[in-house]
Amino acid sequence: FVFQTDVEICLIGGNCKSPIEGFWNGNNMVYILQKARYNEESDSMEESKPDDAISASELLPKESSGPVALSHRRAKQLISLYTMIQNPNMTHLEISELVVLPPIWIRCDGSDPEHTYWLGAEPLKAGNKVTGINLYVVTCDGPTADKTCFSHLEELKMAHKMMHHSPVVMTKGSAQYKFIRAAAMEDSIVESKSTIYVDMTWNNVNKILETPPLISAATLNITLESGDPGSPVYQLYRELQFLLALAEGLKTGVMEWPEPLESESAVELVQELLTDLKNRLDRFCVSENKNETEKIKCDAAAVDSTIKSVCSERGDLDFAEQLWCKMKSECVSSYQELIECFTLVMKSLEHGEIEPWIHQGSSSLLSKLIQQSYHGKIEVVALSGITPIQMLLEIGLDKMKKDYVRFFIVKSGSSLLLQDYFISTSVDLQEQVHRVQKLHHMLEIIVSCTVLLQFKHENLFPLTQICMKYYKENPLNEKHVFQLPIRPAVVKKFCQNDHPEIWKVVVSSGHGQKEVKTTWQISADPPFDHMTSNNAGLFSDSTVNGSGEEGMYYIAMVKCSQVPLT
Repeated sequence: FVFQTDVEICLIGGNCKSPIEGFWNGNNMVYILQKARYNEESDSMEESKPDDAISASELLPKESSGPVALSHRRAKQLISLYTMIQNPNMTHLEISELVVLPPIWIRCDGSDPEHTYWLGAEPLKAGNKVTGINLYVVTCDGPTADKTCFSHLEELKMAHKMMHHSPVVMTKGSAQYKFIRAAAMEDSIVESKSTIYVDMTWNNVNKILETPPLISAATLNITLESGDPGSPVYQLYRELQFLLALAEGLKTGVMEWPEPLESESAVELVQELLTDLKNRLDRFCVSENKNETEKIKCDAAAVDSTIKSVCSERGDLDFAEQLWCKMKSECVSSYQELIECFTLVMKSLEHGEIEPWIHQGSSSLLSKLIQQSYHGKIEVVALSGITPIQMLLEIGLDKMKKDYVRFFIVKSGSSLLLQDYFISTSVDLQEQVHRVQKLHHMLEIIVSCTVLLQFKHENLFPLTQICMKYYKENPLNEKHVFQLPIRPAVVKKFCQNDHPEIWKVVVSSGHGQKEVKTTWQISADPPFDHMTSNNAGLFSDSTVNGSGEEGMYYIAMVKCSQVPLT
């Protein structure tokens, strides 16, 4: 709601993302105060009603919304008002019943000499009684590449001791390193939304910007968007996109056919396959033609043999799977062409010209017709309406499920055969497609970690289990952050060779409600979402090769002072 026409107040908590979580992790409920934004369609702000509310997303500034921070002077006034009404000694205010409010944090515009960007106040209480208030001042300078501007650890510790009269202090460090797939996007202007980074924490910091020791606690955070053209499994992603198009066409009755990429038509390719089968005496159709192998460019130096195997077709493709390879998006370009392809297959089966081999357990209509052909008679199927699309979708689903199962069993040791959820045929086709999407997203995550961080079974197995558990309980979500605890030794060389995205030290003293902290932090990006800078995007980029140049950093400081009220 709006206070005194110029201040916007929002109470947030629960699962809502807090704009101050990067430097304060106290109470679950918190007030965020910022400059009120006037409706662009009106000339004046209407008086807010008691039940007016804004969504939590509105706390984040929008490019068109203008400044959202208040002046330092205004923020100090609001902090003073807040502390006054929380002070039990202010009896002249005649407050009948003092209510302990959630902490308050106020956005500041940084225009004061100290460059203050947040002011905060947090009541300290014993039962329902306020006994004191913690006051916070958050400042920030930069960006700068001048390391002489960095504080010295002993200076920080001494300043904390003098401010809080503490003979003994403790230090805790944290660092974040981001692994960016630079080579994957070097020829593209599209910015990848994928992020893989590690958060590391440790006690007893020895110096500013020290490399995290091997006794640190390390957590890998993975948010991955499928479809990176530089990924070793990009061709499989394109195959999945065609599968999704078929599923959408089956659902809506409208199919958008892609432009063919092959010089030969799908009909010609299918006819060649059938002719080859007719000329074989062996009814087992194991694909040995190297020309049928997907032509995928993989970085042989970075990808191990198991990853390379994902970049090529399996060697045990049955007839239906080979048919899918002939008819998928690079080849089939129209509904009529699809009908012609299946007509050729049906005639060959009816006349006994081919006796193709298929995998046991295949549930597609075409597989059932092939099994019937072994006995010399197949049922009549009308190749009209959505039937041809459904037939192609079914054989594509069967083929891609086996592709993913092969990878997960070999690479991560996870027996997806026991995970019936992902390969079940007891649900409808649309749900089966949705679960295959989940499998592909899991595959992209595992492959990316293998390529970037050279993950072995020690980490691949638990990562796969984490992904599987999440996707058995949740829908596809490429924005979800998958977290994996790892040994610091796994990322040791990256931390030694690269610059951290964030490096922070917390100096603390006292215990419980008497604990006070001083935080010093550098970051490659603006640490607060209401900061503006013409230098955005020019900061250090860590790379997996350790070739990141010396970067520019923001230097933030959080100071706390404790005011007793009893």
